[in-house]
Amino acid sequence: MANQGADRIEEEAPHDLHGNSPAAWTAVAIVLVAFTVGAIAMVLGPNWVLFWISVGIAVIGALAGKVLQLLGFGVPTDGHL
Repeated sequence: MANQGADRIEEEAPHDLHGNSPAAWTAVAIVLVAFTVGAIAMVLGPNWVLFWISVGIAVIGALAGKVLQLLGFGVPTDGHL
């Protein structure tokens, strides 16, 4: 019985790194700010200029995450540290 739990932990180990990287955290933080600004823009009228600025910020966040991943700040693709 005790080994069964250990086997399960070993099977799930590769998922520990799923998205947990500086690239992912940076992208999520920037996109979160963008969605917050977009929500504020919709409450204020709607303010379409501010809304489209938030869309641009979201695109920048996605690009920043991809660039950081390509620079080596993402999760390794082969699963090894």
